[in-house]
Amino acid sequence: MGGNKPRPVKDQANVGPSASPGRLSNEPPAMAVVEKLVLRTGARGEITQVECKILEGKNTGKEMRRNVKGPVRIGDFIILRETEIEARRARGTTPTKGARA
Repeated sequence: MGGNKPRPVKDQANVGPSASPGRLSNEPPAMAVVEKLVLRTGARGEITQVECKILEGKNTGKEMRRNVKGPVRIGDFIILRETEIEARRARGTTPTKGARA
């Protein structure tokens, strides 16, 4: 039933040792500090949307909105695997517990 069709072989000629399939750029991960807790999102509220400031890399000083899984507080440092994509603004007006205006 599964069929034994030959699968096409992907071209591996242009893949270098530093290229990884899920990355937008070859930059190393960047450190950021959480400045504001925006709100909790996800089906069970397990994701916290935060505003953070990037501390290193080509986007140093840029403030962006990111989704964080797990416990997070204002002033925490987080590691961002990429700094080019910002999280969409979550719908809803319920601020997170402990968020300060």
